[in-house]
Amino acid sequence: MHCLGSVLLLLLLLGSGSRAGENRCVEAAEACTADSRCQGLRAEYVAQCLSWAALGDCPRARCRRALRRFFARAPPALTQALLFCPCASPACAERRRQTFVPACAYRGPGLAPPSCLEPLDTCERSRICRPRLLAFQASCAPVPRAPDGCPRDQGPRCLSAYAGLVGTVVTPNYVDNTSARVAPWCDCGASGNRHEECEAFRGLFTRNRCLDGAIRAFDSRWPPILQEHLEPQQGPKHSLMQVSSTDGSPEGSSLLSVLPVLALQTLL
Repeated sequence: MHCLGSVLLLLLLLGSGSRAGENRCVEAAEACTADSRCQGLRAEYVAQCLSWAALGDCPRARCRRALRRFFARAPPALTQALLFCPCASPACAERRRQTFVPACAYRGPGLAPPSCLEPLDTCERSRICRPRLLAFQASCAPVPRAPDGCPRDQGPRCLSAYAGLVGTVVTPNYVDNTSARVAPWCDCGASGNRHEECEAFRGLFTRNRCLDGAIRAFDSRWPPILQEHLEPQQGPKHSLMQVSSTDGSPEGSSLLSVLPVLALQTLL
């Protein structure tokens, strides 16, 4: 337990001794620490996602539920700053990759990643995951009529939908600390006669120019994001996944073939 306590303390002492601007992810973590709601929800998921170290296991369902609560209920300006903080060094990028304790939340129980068909099939049957993946498809999809293939105002909507996948069976993450490339923890090496479907799913993350562009563009919006949140007078709190519409999802069709819905209800 002493070891676990030390790890928790390390994660929650956010960037002690660093100067603002040197590591944007430290800056984002410090802003979350200064906000009681953000810090409380973050401490909850850190505790759930690291308790496996003491128990010799990973309570993945509890970890992912706590993550969904964090991204749904903490101030969106802060959750997105933690998730998409721009980095210019491997140290910053590694901190960004470790934002939501991926050893439990992102990776599966095996040593090698499973076929992407496994999380995809599980997501299709899940009332939590399915509408979120549909929203991600809709919000980050290229469109032929746009000059670069991506609608001009698409970026923030795409990043919000991407963040909504964190805490589901298809939880994505940065794949290394030298780039901003993202993907779920899976591959398509053993997908058999469904290889094309598998690659199409993985390509939503690895070959999505609109998602890539939205993540890169986040850098240019960085200063106002935290400044606006830290203003003394704040309006009503808004959830990252706070939208109206429906409990259900389209019936009788594949996640990769249906025209995705544009709104979903927060499902925790």
